[in-house]
Amino acid sequence: MEACVNLKKVGKNVLLAMCDSEVLGRTLREGKIVFHVKEEFYDGGRTSIEEAVEMIENSTIVNMVGKKCVEEAIAKGYVHPQAVLNIEGVPHAQIVKL
Repeated sequence: MEACVNLKKVGKNVLLAMCDSEVLGRTLREGKIVFHVKEEFYDGGRTSIEEAVEMIENSTIVNMVGKKCVEEAIAKGYVHPQAVLNIEGVPHAQIVKL
């Protein structure tokens, strides 16, 4: 299983964007929500789902899209299942560490 990851330093924050490789480039629609899984935001390189989720530990802001990424983050205790938004059946979660 492969994930696309993009790690950026934004001021004092470390932003991690990750998605399952198969959702990269898709536009997800549900009701009034239109969510673009943009290559320029999510694709800074490829790694395993497990390694991508391990990167959460050293990140202050995380944006993740995709069944595999989100499920692994839930399994590792980073995301509560009730905090997940499904857009066109694709899970999306965010983490902000204060």
